[in-house]
Amino acid sequence: MKKLKIVTGIALMAILGFTSCQSEINDVQGENPNTNSANSTTTSNLKRTSMYDGSFDDFLDGASCSSILLPATAKINGVQVSILSQLDYQQVISIFGQSNNDQDTVVFQFPLRVRLSNYTEATVNNQTEYNTILNACTSAEASGQDAISSVNISFPITILTYNLSLQQTGSVVITSEQQLYTYMSNVSSTELFSVNYPISVTIADGTKSTVSSDAELQSAITASLKTEATMKAAVENSKKLETILVNGKFKVDSFISAGVNSATNYKDFTVDYANNLSVTAINLLGTTVSGTYAVSSELDVFLKLNFSGNATFALLNNNWKVTSFTATTISLQSTTNAAVTLVLKQI
Repeated sequence: MKKLKIVTGIALMAILGFTSCQSEINDVQGENPNTNSANSTTTSNLKRTSMYDGSFDDFLDGASCSSILLPATAKINGVQVSILSQLDYQQVISIFGQSNNDQDTVVFQFPLRVRLSNYTEATVNNQTEYNTILNACTSAEASGQDAISSVNISFPITILTYNLSLQQTGSVVITSEQQLYTYMSNVSSTELFSVNYPISVTIADGTKSTVSSDAELQSAITASLKTEATMKAAVENSKKLETILVNGKFKVDSFISAGVNSATNYKDFTVDYANNLSVTAINLLGTTVSGTYAVSSELDVFLKLNFSGNATFALLNNNWKVTSFTATTISLQSTTNAAVTLVLKQI
């Protein structure tokens, strides 16, 4: 899923050429073709949905409005790393993963090359210049000029062109996001256009749909932004849950399967989650059960448990959906059987 990306004023976008063929005039001529001007809502929607997506390296630069052009060098949590290709991303992720409750830091070595949301590239010579890019992202978001990257349009699509008298003048086949962005950025005040619907779109959670009008496009965008907000909230809640797990020790307060609560099987055990993604259960007799855990999120938050060497604790191995949590209680539901639930309570 793409994340938000915005247009910065670092560099100007080169104007691509498009071919309009009078012989391809569509049969809608003479009807009301739902035309749009350079300042219409649809123009803005299409422009913002087609900006360059720099979200794939957000774990590195934290800025979905741009991406770092490789090679690059940075200190990752104090460790210098040469990032020559995307294969080296795993080294960065591994350093971050050494602890899940610390504050990860990335300090870039300048000069640095970046690709911006308008598809141009720029050389950044110092942190001050880079901060300008980051601040432009914030400003664009505040003014509603940031990207709507929670909607992906399936290409190709066709744009029908009109003059101000609503006479069709031609058509343009758009085959990529960059081409669509360039077209929408350069619609003149003396021309109008219409999307040749239907088109196919995919929103943030992977849902695909057919859009048959500008109004339906707007509805799809509204739905996608709502979905994206839910996903962002889940990410924040996953971070909060990790902190609660690492900072506390827990007991199994309830484990219901097939209608039976078997929490008594775990009553003597204290479950301790470490910041290296390991989990240990130990009782008063010194019996130790080891395992791993992982917190993830989509529209909801999930806690994956994987104990080994103990049949009783192996029953807890599941990818659990977090139905609710507080600083002291975590309620979970099996993702494969909603009747199976687990409640962890902080000691």
